[in-house]
Amino acid sequence: MAMTSTSSSSEPTRAAVEALREPTVLEFGASWCGYCQAVQPLIAKAFANHPKVGHIKIEDGKGRPLGRSYRVTLWPTLIFLDRGQEIARLVRPDDAQAIERALAMIDAAA
Repeated sequence: MAMTSTSSSSEPTRAAVEALREPTVLEFGASWCGYCQAVQPLIAKAFANHPKVGHIKIEDGKGRPLGRSYRVTLWPTLIFLDRGQEIARLVRPDDAQAIERALAMIDAAA
């Protein structure tokens, strides 16, 4: 699975996320968010070396249950999952290397 470029307005349940077996990154943000737009090239660069890591881009906002269950308060927030469990989290990352390091933590093939 490759990096996702568009946000999904329908989000998976927390139970569905925790049931994931493959390494996955949840990206919480909003299409109109300047921080979210600015980080996209950094995310794409980091994901280029991790083609087997899943990416779920979620349009977050007030009252959205998945973001609230992960206590997301700022966008973008990247949550790195291994077998559905949070291994790392980056809030408003501004460095592709930080994203790369977090991806390496969940990508056994790296």
